[in-house]
Amino acid sequence: MAGAATMWGLMAPLAKDAMSNGISGIAMVGFRVIGGSICFWLASFVYAFMQKRRSTTPQHPTPTTQQPGDHLSRKELLQLFGAGMFAIVFNQCNYIIGLSITSPLNASIMTTTMPIITMVLAALILKEPITLKKLSGVMLGCLGATTLILASAGGTIGGVLLGDLMCIGGQLSYAFYLTAFKKVISRHHPITCQKWMMTSAMVVLLPIIIPTLYGLEWQALSITTLAETGFVILGGTFFSFLLSTIAQQILRPTIIAMYNYMQPIVACSVSVLLGLGVFTIYHFVAAMLVFIGVYLVNASKAAKE
Repeated sequence: MAGAATMWGLMAPLAKDAMSNGISGIAMVGFRVIGGSICFWLASFVYAFMQKRRSTTPQHPTPTTQQPGDHLSRKELLQLFGAGMFAIVFNQCNYIIGLSITSPLNASIMTTTMPIITMVLAALILKEPITLKKLSGVMLGCLGATTLILASAGGTIGGVLLGDLMCIGGQLSYAFYLTAFKKVISRHHPITCQKWMMTSAMVVLLPIIIPTLYGLEWQALSITTLAETGFVILGGTFFSFLLSTIAQQILRPTIIAMYNYMQPIVACSVSVLLGLGVFTIYHFVAAMLVFIGVYLVNASKAAKE
Protein backbone atom coordinates (compact mmCIF):
# COMPACT_ATOMS: atom_id res chain seq x y z
CA MET A 1 0.00 0.00 0.00
CA ALA A 2 2.93 2.32 0.64
CA GLY A 3 4.12 1.68 -2.92
CA ALA A 4 0.65 2.17 -4.40
CA ALA A 5 0.07 5.40 -2.44
CA THR A 6 3.45 6.77 -3.53
CA MET A 7 2.65 6.17 -7.20
CA TRP A 8 -0.81 7.70 -6.82
CA GLY A 9 0.80 10.72 -5.16
CA LEU A 10 3.25 11.10 -8.05
CA MET A 11 0.43 10.68 -10.54
CA ALA A 12 -1.47 13.78 -9.38
CA PRO A 13 1.05 16.46 -10.47
CA LEU A 14 2.26 14.49 -13.51
CA ALA A 15 -1.27 13.89 -14.80
CA LYS A 16 -2.13 17.54 -14.12
CA ASP A 17 0.87 18.66 -16.17
CA ALA A 18 -0.08 16.32 -19.03
CA MET A 19 -3.68 17.58 -18.96
CA SER A 20 -2.36 21.14 -19.16
CA ASN A 21 -0.48 20.31 -22.35
CA GLY A 22 -2.93 18.79 -24.78
CA ILE A 23 -4.62 15.83 -23.04
CA SER A 24 -8.16 16.26 -21.72
CA GLY A 25 -9.51 14.66 -18.56
CA ILE A 26 -11.64 12.18 -20.53
CA ALA A 27 -8.65 11.26 -22.70
CA MET A 28 -6.57 10.58 -19.58
CA VAL A 29 -9.30 8.30 -18.21
CA GLY A 30 -9.30 6.55 -21.59
CA PHE A 31 -5.56 6.00 -21.47
CA ARG A 32 -5.87 4.55 -17.97
CA VAL A 33 -8.67 2.05 -18.64
CA ILE A 34 -7.44 0.93 -22.08
CA GLY A 35 -3.79 0.85 -21.04
CA GLY A 36 -4.63 -0.82 -17.74
CA SER A 37 -6.75 -3.49 -19.44
CA ILE A 38 -3.97 -4.30 -21.92
CA CYS A 39 -1.36 -4.45 -19.14
CA PHE A 40 -3.42 -6.77 -16.93
CA TRP A 41 -4.36 -9.12 -19.78
CA LEU A 42 -0.70 -9.31 -20.84
CA ALA A 43 0.30 -9.93 -17.22
CA SER A 44 -2.31 -12.68 -17.02
CA PHE A 45 -0.93 -14.46 -20.09
CA VAL A 46 2.70 -14.06 -18.97
CA TYR A 47 1.97 -15.26 -15.44
CA ALA A 48 -0.02 -18.26 -16.70
CA PHE A 49 2.80 -19.16 -19.09
CA MET A 50 5.38 -18.93 -16.31
CA GLN A 51 3.30 -21.08 -13.96
CA LYS A 52 2.68 -23.68 -16.67
CA ARG A 53 6.38 -23.83 -17.46
CA ARG A 54 7.21 -24.06 -13.77
CA SER A 55 4.70 -26.88 -13.22
CA THR A 56 6.51 -29.06 -15.76
CA THR A 57 9.68 -28.89 -13.67
CA PRO A 58 9.87 -31.76 -11.10
CA GLN A 59 11.35 -29.63 -8.31
CA HIS A 60 8.62 -27.01 -8.78
CA PRO A 61 5.18 -28.65 -8.38
CA THR A 62 2.04 -26.92 -9.54
CA PRO A 63 1.21 -24.16 -7.03
CA THR A 64 -2.01 -24.51 -5.10
CA THR A 65 -2.67 -20.78 -4.94
CA GLN A 66 -5.18 -19.22 -7.28
CA GLN A 67 -4.03 -18.32 -10.76
CA PRO A 68 -4.86 -15.30 -12.94
CA GLY A 69 -7.03 -17.64 -15.02
CA ASP A 70 -8.93 -19.14 -12.07
CA HIS A 71 -12.60 -19.89 -12.64
CA LEU A 72 -15.20 -17.21 -12.01
CA SER A 73 -18.91 -17.86 -11.65
CA ARG A 74 -21.47 -15.62 -13.34
CA LYS A 75 -22.27 -14.04 -9.97
CA GLU A 76 -18.60 -13.29 -9.34
CA LEU A 77 -18.21 -11.75 -12.80
CA LEU A 78 -21.15 -9.46 -12.01
CA GLN A 79 -19.57 -8.59 -8.67
CA LEU A 80 -16.27 -7.72 -10.39
CA PHE A 81 -18.24 -5.65 -12.91
CA GLY A 82 -19.70 -3.69 -9.99
CA ALA A 83 -16.27 -3.40 -8.42
CA GLY A 84 -14.95 -2.01 -11.72
CA MET A 85 -17.68 0.61 -11.77
CA PHE A 86 -16.95 1.90 -8.26
CA ALA A 87 -13.17 1.41 -8.18
CA ILE A 88 -12.45 2.66 -11.71
CA VAL A 89 -15.34 4.28 -13.61
CA PHE A 90 -16.97 6.40 -10.90
CA ASN A 91 -13.72 6.85 -8.99
CA GLN A 92 -11.46 7.77 -11.90
CA CYS A 93 -13.96 9.84 -13.88
CA ASN A 94 -14.59 11.98 -10.82
CA TYR A 95 -10.94 12.18 -9.79
CA ILE A 96 -9.29 12.72 -13.19
CA ILE A 97 -11.86 15.23 -14.43
CA GLY A 98 -11.79 16.94 -11.03
CA LEU A 99 -7.99 17.05 -11.19
CA SER A 100 -8.16 18.68 -14.63
CA ILE A 101 -10.06 21.68 -13.22
CA THR A 102 -8.45 22.00 -9.79
CA SER A 103 -4.87 22.01 -8.48
CA PRO A 104 -2.88 18.84 -7.78
CA LEU A 105 -2.49 20.00 -4.17
CA ASN A 106 -6.24 20.29 -3.68
CA ALA A 107 -6.89 16.96 -5.41
CA SER A 108 -4.31 15.18 -3.27
CA ILE A 109 -5.54 16.66 0.02
CA MET A 110 -9.06 15.62 -0.95
CA THR A 111 -7.85 12.03 -1.18
CA THR A 112 -6.93 12.10 2.51
CA THR A 113 -10.65 12.14 3.37
CA MET A 114 -10.97 8.58 2.07
CA PRO A 115 -10.04 6.87 5.39
CA ILE A 116 -12.79 8.83 7.11
CA ILE A 117 -15.34 7.92 4.44
CA THR A 118 -14.21 4.30 4.62
CA MET A 119 -14.73 4.27 8.40
CA VAL A 120 -18.31 5.47 8.00
CA LEU A 121 -19.08 2.94 5.26
CA ALA A 122 -17.45 0.15 7.29
CA ALA A 123 -19.87 0.97 10.10
CA LEU A 124 -22.84 0.84 7.74
CA ILE A 125 -21.80 -2.18 5.67
CA LEU A 126 -19.48 -4.23 7.92
CA LYS A 127 -21.16 -3.16 11.19
CA GLU A 128 -17.92 -1.86 12.72
CA PRO A 129 -18.77 0.40 15.71
CA ILE A 130 -18.04 4.12 15.62
CA THR A 131 -16.22 5.07 18.81
CA LEU A 132 -15.75 8.54 20.26
CA LYS A 133 -12.20 8.61 18.89
CA LYS A 134 -13.47 7.67 15.43
CA LEU A 135 -16.23 10.27 15.60
CA SER A 136 -13.72 12.95 16.62
CA GLY A 137 -11.61 12.02 13.62
CA VAL A 138 -14.61 12.33 11.31
CA MET A 139 -15.43 15.80 12.65
CA LEU A 140 -11.84 17.08 12.25
CA GLY A 141 -11.50 15.51 8.80
CA CYS A 142 -14.74 17.08 7.59
CA LEU A 143 -13.64 20.43 9.01
CA GLY A 144 -10.35 20.13 7.13
CA ALA A 145 -12.07 19.27 3.86
CA THR A 146 -14.54 22.13 4.33
CA THR A 147 -11.68 24.56 5.01
CA LEU A 148 -9.98 23.55 1.78
CA ILE A 149 -13.19 23.81 -0.27
CA LEU A 150 -14.03 27.28 1.07
CA ALA A 151 -10.45 28.45 0.47
CA SER A 152 -10.56 27.12 -3.09
CA ALA A 153 -14.02 28.41 -4.03
CA GLY A 154 -12.88 31.89 -5.03
CA GLY A 155 -16.48 33.08 -5.31
CA THR A 156 -17.40 30.78 -8.19
CA ILE A 157 -19.09 27.38 -7.97
CA GLY A 158 -17.93 26.31 -11.44
CA GLY A 159 -14.22 26.63 -10.88
CA VAL A 160 -11.89 24.90 -8.48
CA LEU A 161 -14.71 24.11 -6.03
CA LEU A 162 -16.35 21.81 -8.56
CA GLY A 163 -13.05 20.00 -9.07
CA ASP A 164 -12.61 19.53 -5.32
CA LEU A 165 -16.13 18.13 -4.95
CA MET A 166 -15.55 15.72 -7.85
CA CYS A 167 -12.34 14.50 -6.20
CA ILE A 168 -14.28 13.85 -2.97
CA GLY A 169 -16.89 11.97 -5.01
CA GLY A 170 -14.12 9.77 -6.38
CA GLN A 171 -12.95 8.98 -2.86
CA LEU A 172 -16.49 8.09 -1.78
CA SER A 173 -16.77 5.68 -4.70
CA TYR A 174 -13.44 4.00 -3.92
CA ALA A 175 -14.24 3.74 -0.21
CA PHE A 176 -17.47 1.92 -1.10
CA TYR A 177 -15.46 -0.46 -3.30
CA LEU A 178 -13.06 -1.25 -0.44
CA THR A 179 -15.86 -2.15 1.98
CA ALA A 180 -18.48 -3.74 -0.30
CA PHE A 181 -16.32 -5.91 -2.57
CA LYS A 182 -13.63 -7.19 -0.19
CA LYS A 183 -14.99 -10.77 -0.15
CA VAL A 184 -14.94 -11.34 -3.91
CA ILE A 185 -11.55 -9.63 -4.24
CA SER A 186 -10.11 -11.90 -1.54
CA ARG A 187 -11.25 -15.10 -3.29
CA HIS A 188 -9.32 -14.64 -6.53
CA HIS A 189 -5.88 -13.77 -7.85
CA PRO A 190 -5.21 -9.99 -7.94
CA ILE A 191 -4.48 -10.09 -11.69
CA THR A 192 -7.76 -11.94 -12.32
CA CYS A 193 -9.71 -9.34 -10.38
CA GLN A 194 -8.08 -6.36 -12.01
CA LYS A 195 -8.19 -7.62 -15.60
CA TRP A 196 -11.96 -8.12 -15.38
CA MET A 197 -12.51 -4.88 -13.48
CA MET A 198 -10.44 -2.91 -16.03
CA THR A 199 -12.15 -4.65 -18.95
CA SER A 200 -15.60 -3.85 -17.54
CA ALA A 201 -14.64 -0.20 -17.09
CA MET A 202 -13.19 -0.02 -20.61
CA VAL A 203 -16.34 -1.46 -22.21
CA VAL A 204 -18.59 0.99 -20.34
CA LEU A 205 -16.42 4.02 -21.16
CA LEU A 206 -15.55 3.18 -24.80
CA PRO A 207 -18.44 5.19 -26.32
CA ILE A 208 -17.07 8.27 -24.57
CA ILE A 209 -13.33 7.81 -24.80
CA ILE A 210 -13.01 6.57 -28.42
CA PRO A 211 -14.23 9.87 -29.99
CA THR A 212 -12.04 11.78 -27.52
CA LEU A 213 -8.90 9.82 -28.36
CA TYR A 214 -9.69 9.97 -32.08
CA GLY A 215 -9.93 13.77 -31.94
CA LEU A 216 -6.71 14.13 -29.95
CA GLU A 217 -3.99 16.19 -31.66
CA TRP A 218 -1.28 13.55 -31.35
CA GLN A 219 1.31 15.49 -33.32
CA ALA A 220 1.08 18.38 -30.86
CA LEU A 221 1.93 16.23 -27.83
CA SER A 222 5.46 16.60 -26.53
CA ILE A 223 7.73 13.76 -25.41
CA THR A 224 7.34 14.97 -21.82
CA THR A 225 3.54 14.80 -22.04
CA LEU A 226 3.68 11.29 -23.52
CA ALA A 227 6.13 10.18 -20.81
CA GLU A 228 3.87 11.57 -18.09
CA THR A 229 0.91 9.74 -19.62
CA GLY A 230 2.98 6.57 -19.75
CA PHE A 231 3.66 6.84 -16.03
CA VAL A 232 -0.07 7.34 -15.38
CA ILE A 233 -0.77 4.07 -17.23
CA LEU A 234 2.05 1.94 -15.82
CA GLY A 235 2.73 3.44 -12.38
CA GLY A 236 -0.53 5.18 -11.51
CA THR A 237 -2.75 2.40 -12.89
CA PHE A 238 -1.15 -1.01 -13.47
CA PHE A 239 1.36 -1.33 -10.62
CA SER A 240 -0.62 0.74 -8.10
CA PHE A 241 -3.88 -1.17 -8.67
CA LEU A 242 -2.02 -4.49 -8.57
CA LEU A 243 -0.33 -3.64 -5.27
CA SER A 244 -3.50 -2.25 -3.71
CA THR A 245 -5.47 -5.37 -4.69
CA ILE A 246 -2.86 -7.61 -3.05
CA ALA A 247 -3.09 -5.44 0.07
CA GLN A 248 -6.90 -5.54 0.00
CA GLN A 249 -6.79 -9.32 0.33
CA ILE A 250 -4.70 -9.05 3.50
CA LEU A 251 -5.64 -5.83 5.31
CA ARG A 252 -8.84 -4.30 6.67
CA PRO A 253 -10.39 -1.48 4.59
CA THR A 254 -9.56 1.17 7.20
CA ILE A 255 -5.88 0.15 7.25
CA ILE A 256 -5.71 0.30 3.45
CA ALA A 257 -7.29 3.74 3.45
CA MET A 258 -4.80 4.94 6.07
CA TYR A 259 -1.98 4.94 3.52
CA ASN A 260 -3.68 7.74 1.59
CA TYR A 261 -1.95 10.23 3.88
CA MET A 262 1.22 9.59 1.85
CA GLN A 263 -0.32 10.96 -1.35
CA PRO A 264 -0.44 14.70 -0.50
CA ILE A 265 3.11 14.53 0.86
CA VAL A 266 4.43 13.08 -2.40
CA ALA A 267 2.20 15.19 -4.65
CA CYS A 268 2.95 18.41 -2.78
CA SER A 269 6.70 17.92 -3.08
CA VAL A 270 6.59 17.14 -6.79
CA SER A 271 4.04 19.82 -7.74
CA VAL A 272 6.02 22.56 -5.99
CA LEU A 273 9.21 21.40 -7.69
CA LEU A 274 7.44 21.48 -11.08
CA GLY A 275 5.95 24.90 -10.39
CA LEU A 276 2.38 23.58 -10.66
CA GLY A 277 1.19 24.85 -7.29
CA VAL A 278 1.95 27.04 -4.31
CA PHE A 279 1.51 25.73 -0.78
CA THR A 280 -0.56 28.30 1.15
CA ILE A 281 -1.56 28.59 4.79
CA TYR A 282 -5.05 27.32 3.86
CA HIS A 283 -3.57 24.12 2.46
CA PHE A 284 -1.47 23.70 5.60
CA VAL A 285 -4.39 24.17 8.02
CA ALA A 286 -6.66 21.90 5.98
CA ALA A 287 -3.99 19.21 5.70
CA MET A 288 -3.27 19.27 9.44
CA LEU A 289 -6.96 18.94 10.32
CA VAL A 290 -7.39 16.04 7.92
CA PHE A 291 -4.21 14.31 9.08
CA ILE A 292 -5.26 14.56 12.74
CA GLY A 293 -8.69 13.22 11.79
CA VAL A 294 -7.16 10.30 9.92
CA TYR A 295 -4.88 9.53 12.87
CA LEU A 296 -7.77 9.48 15.34
CA VAL A 297 -9.84 7.26 13.06
CA ASN A 298 -7.08 4.71 12.62
CA ALA A 299 -5.86 4.85 16.23
CA SER A 300 -9.27 3.64 17.34
CA LYS A 301 -9.54 -0.10 18.01
CA ALA A 302 -10.99 -2.41 15.38
CA ALA A 303 -14.36 -4.06 16.02
CA LYS A 304 -12.83 -7.52 16.73
CA GLU A 305 -10.45 -5.97 19.30
